[in-house]
Amino acid sequence: MDIYQDFASVYDRFMDNVPYEEWAERIDGLIRKYGVSKPERDVEGLLESERNLVVDLGCGTGTLTELMYAKGYDMIGVDASGSMLNAAMEKKERSGSEILYLQQDMRELDLYSTVGTVLCVCDSVNYILEEEELLGVFSLVKKFLYPGGVFLFDFNTDYKYREVIGDATITETKEDCSFIWDNFYDVEEGINEYDLTVFVREEGELFRRFQETHYQRGYTLEQMRSLIERAGMDVVEARDVDTGEAVRPESERIYLVAKAPETKVP
Repeated sequence: MDIYQDFASVYDRFMDNVPYEEWAERIDGLIRKYGVSKPERDVEGLLESERNLVVDLGCGTGTLTELMYAKGYDMIGVDASGSMLNAAMEKKERSGSEILYLQQDMRELDLYSTVGTVLCVCDSVNYILEEEELLGVFSLVKKFLYPGGVFLFDFNTDYKYREVIGDATITETKEDCSFIWDNFYDVEEGINEYDLTVFVREEGELFRRFQETHYQRGYTLEQMRSLIERAGMDVVEARDVDTGEAVRPESERIYLVAKAPETKVP
């Protein structure tokens, strides 16, 4: 089931406060610092073109994908939701970009070549509820990374679900749409269930109501380090997303930079 089937139509309106431009700047800087991809589309040789490919895993409606494309990277957007990809394709048509979009579950990632960089932001990995399944995702990422390539991702922490949004109700009202977001956190399982009720104006004073239920798991930095290492990569940087500083026990969202080995291991 496409959990973003209805929400995709209003996703960008509710995400208008997300600092995508800031994220794109940070990601560009991290790729230049640690990675092998370059913002140059005119390269010679198959391997050069492969290492310059950047995959946006869990790309959603393609906002960040478009920003990274505008910086010069050859982009591939991957998402499990057909509805979200339809919105991304509309942006592609308007911008004239040459982004390739693939509808795939990240647990079954299957690319046609190696790539220099894989991104996965906006807590997409939290939708993977089992550690072994997440290990499988990380192993697939490593499989498709060019030697020395990097994997940049963020995640919501167990602390955030447990102490900040667990059992909280969040609401937002805009001129033509509003939502109610009820959270229920299972401490023992580490799973956060959130029931999303959205009201969207269709014509005049008529609003359409729809509901979706999403599940995410909270992870700790220690768990993520262990899974990355088990997948055959090394963590080279971990930061608090909100402050850009070192991770604290109270960090709510963390971004990690993991690096693949410089040579492929058979």
